[in-house]
Amino acid sequence: MRPLRRAAFLALFLLGLSGAAPSHAACESGLAERMHAKLYPKRQLDEALAACKPWPAYPGRSIVVLPLIHGTADEYRKTLDLEVLVIQRPDNGNTERDAVLARLYQPEALEEDAVRIQDIRIDTARYVLSPEARAFGLRVRYNGASRANPYAAETLRLYVPQGARLRQVLDEVEIDRDSGEWDTQCNGRFEQLRTLLSVARTRSEGFADLTLSRNLTQSRAQTQDDGRCNEKARPPQYSTAVLHYDGEHYRVPKSLRAPSR
Repeated sequence: MRPLRRAAFLALFLLGLSGAAPSHAACESGLAERMHAKLYPKRQLDEALAACKPWPAYPGRSIVVLPLIHGTADEYRKTLDLEVLVIQRPDNGNTERDAVLARLYQPEALEEDAVRIQDIRIDTARYVLSPEARAFGLRVRYNGASRANPYAAETLRLYVPQGARLRQVLDEVEIDRDSGEWDTQCNGRFEQLRTLLSVARTRSEGFADLTLSRNLTQSRAQTQDDGRCNEKARPPQYSTAVLHYDGEHYRVPKSLRAPSR
């Protein structure tokens, strides 16, 4: 792939990853706005990033994420507090009877600076951690603004309901990434990371271990004597990491954590 095409791919990466539609599309019913008006009427909601999704494992339940503007925001910098909710919705469709079953407020959970938040999506894959504990995920997609240093990434966190509260059991882990550094013409280096997270059969402190299977591909582009741009990819590097639960959280090695941006 020529670097110019690679740069265009990076710019569109977060829009097309996993073939998913923007997460806030599921909030068109007004659920996020109603929860915001009920719980935080005096706080500013970032409506474009709000996320809602039914939880198929539990009929009538939905997950809602309210990104609340923290302090003063501008076009260059923004900090978000997150309110993550599990909602029980009535069978008769009476929205006034939507009930909060569990919740977690996370101050300054997300930050925008040089790298922007593309969207927030709720992941209801089958994260069964124990017979009594089923988790859901929160995926955040980021996109950098620099053409010379293209960057796009997706991170994942996991939450488990426990009574009337939620617990975040997995801190933000980088799942996918496309990044590089080039002269905007041809010469440069690029990296592509892809990760598959799966629930293992082994257990630690009562919760299933998590397996991260990672595939890292690096490439280099260089202008040839005839003026053509040639890109060569190195053989993919495969690695596997197992995350163990310590009774409160999954222990995540520094090398696997989402990098500070």
